Amino acid sequence: MNYRKLGRTGITVSDIGFGAWGIGGKTAGATSYGSTDDGASLDALAAAFEHGITFYDTSNVYGAGHSETLIGKAFAGRRDRVIIATKAGRRDYEGEDDYSPAALERSLDESLKRLGTDHVDLLQLHSPPLDAVRRTEGVVASLEALRKKGKIRAFGFSTRSPADAIASIREFDAPVVQVNLNLVDQRAAQNGLLELAAERDVGIIARTPLCFGLLSGTVAPDTVFDSSDHRSLWPRAQIERWIEGSRLFVDAVADRNRQSKAQVALRYCLSFPAISSTIPGMLKRSEVEENARASDMGALSAAELADIARIYNSRSFFVAR
Repeated sequence: MNYRKLGRTGITVSDIGFGAWGIGGKTAGATSYGSTDDGASLDALAAAFEHGITFYDTSNVYGAGHSETLIGKAFAGRRDRVIIATKAGRRDYEGEDDYSPAALERSLDESLKRLGTDHVDLLQLHSPPLDAVRRTEGVVASLEALRKKGKIRAFGFSTRSPADAIASIREFDAPVVQVNLNLVDQRAAQNGLLELAAERDVGIIARTPLCFGLLSGTVAPDTVFDSSDHRSLWPRAQIERWIEGSRLFVDAVADRNRQSKAQVALRYCLSFPAISSTIPGMLKRSEVEENARASDMGALSAAELADIARIYNSRSFFVAR
């Protein structure tokens, strides 16, 4: 496992992190990855720790807090050996969001109880509409106040889009941003975000590196998702296009027969020095072991990255909804 600095925060994270949305289990509506087994989830967290993964990204709304509870249970007694990031601002998947200073601190306090800790290393605003941040007085100042109180070590913005990530840095001086980046969504690699982050020493967390599991090689085009799985809302044509994209990009990698599709996808994200960590979701030990190995495989070659960019720019990987 390799490690990178999280921008100017003074925090070091494993370059493969643990995306903990999935382990939260089923929530109301199509807002999860369906039902999960807590035993398997705890085993996956244990495996991640064993393989050197130190960075765990969760949220108050993942499993209505259950993801945080599992992380707290998994790392009780060894809290100082892991980096925990959570989020605030979203109260659930159906109600109104609230990014007011009082709501953010209240949400954080509830998260700390579930996590069984007195602080989190990183608190992120969860998918904030930037207009809401602009019109809500004192948002960034309140995050700084939480840092001074010792409840958080750093704050960041988990953004809705790569464009919002740039705005979060320029307007709010965000020290960390989280953004979508994967083989079939390369906007963050092409819109100047990586260069801006490097210039301002901003940490970047790359989420959805496996595009909701569709780049992992484990989801068939005709898979029927449970009604609680958010992927059930995607048009079938979109699912098929992303899965086909995985094949196209893997074929561009020279030693593709010696690595899995998931490892190619993760290595793509790790090929950008500005990325601090990429956070695939993992539900079981075997997925952790496969994904963790991508760290030591290192970056893709310049020629491979050029081929991947050429393929991406030659067609659209998004279907109109």
